[in-house]
Amino acid sequence: MAEQRNSGEETTNWSLIGPGLIVAATGVGAGDLVAALVAGSSYGLNFVWAIVLGVAVKFSLNEGVGRYHLASNETILEGIDSLGRWASGFFGGYTVIWGFVYGAAVAASCSLAANALFPGIPFWVYIVAHPILGCILVLFNQYETFENLITALVALMFVSVIGSAILVIPQLDEILATGIPALPKGSVVYALGLIGGAGGTITMASYGYWLAEKDWDSANHIRTMRLDASSAYAITGIFSIALIMMSAALLYGTGASVSGKDGLIVLATNLGNELNPLARTGFLVGFWAASFTSLLGVWHGVSYLFADFVETVTTDSANAVNEVSLRQTKWYKFYVLWLTFPPMVLYFYGKPVFLIVLYGALGAIFMPFLAIVLLLLLNSDKTKSGERNHWLSNSMLIISALLFMALMVVQVAELLP
Repeated sequence: MAEQRNSGEETTNWSLIGPGLIVAATGVGAGDLVAALVAGSSYGLNFVWAIVLGVAVKFSLNEGVGRYHLASNETILEGIDSLGRWASGFFGGYTVIWGFVYGAAVAASCSLAANALFPGIPFWVYIVAHPILGCILVLFNQYETFENLITALVALMFVSVIGSAILVIPQLDEILATGIPALPKGSVVYALGLIGGAGGTITMASYGYWLAEKDWDSANHIRTMRLDASSAYAITGIFSIALIMMSAALLYGTGASVSGKDGLIVLATNLGNELNPLARTGFLVGFWAASFTSLLGVWHGVSYLFADFVETVTTDSANAVNEVSLRQTKWYKFYVLWLTFPPMVLYFYGKPVFLIVLYGALGAIFMPFLAIVLLLLLNSDKTKSGERNHWLSNSMLIISALLFMALMVVQVAELLP
């Protein structure tokens, strides 16, 4: 976007886990927790392989986004716009509709855990308080404060969930055989959904802006970026597998109903009954932290994407602002407010059916869209020749595109009458 601020040697004093942790933490939301929970309760340890594959696929996409930012001196939105206004138009429309519905969904996830911990407070108070708190934390803090907050919340959710998983290891003896990778009859669609849910969706496209905030702004930082992203996605994988282990140990074969977000409360109750009442509280705190990091990451990161979309399609590229300056624009602030307040309408006045259907269709299309965009951009002369895709990167992106196209067909078919 703007000229690089720093083209010197690769950063030497850097944190191994930085912007990538924000992407990974944002991607591990309540929906992913529920998917892993259902996997463990229904299939034991069988779908650990799907988590591993999902993390590998999402890493390839995240690495591609980061490499394009560092090796092209452009943001991902500028790259998308270079493919045609149809591409940037789709992206802009998607962020508006997705943000409206997601704002409501993530507020509900945060509120579910908070209400389970403190049931005496009316549910609607949590619905209103979480988005507003996220808005304040994003608009009135610098990136360093935001990253430290995310890191603390990730540590909280990681310790609580991993600690609980360690406690249930002795109860896994009888179901270790379910850990053999397989695809049980009728589980193809479920497996695709589990793979697609591991590690985030649109927030991966925000990665380059967080790299810029970290002053990782040239091809010299690509190795640092890869270490950052791989470390973060390793944490994502361990977290998801730990949840499958807990669910398998406590719920597999019991016939317990774990559909929907209430399944997390079922698991928390079982943890309290089987282990210690403190385990229930610890798990719910971890669930809340996972949900709230998703809210914060979207408020902070997707707002960059929307602001960049507006700037890219309305501003002469020669005068475009740099990535960090986007956070000072009125469009960034507008989108944070868009995520915060309008979605409350979905709770107090009902959910418009057409909007939900359109959101589902656009959401299903986004991931193959991103994979194809990266294939085009990272094999073009817009990326420095030494940093273009090699066979492994191309293979992973093609696998990603095919997997998400299959998932897209399934999800769109479910929306049809």
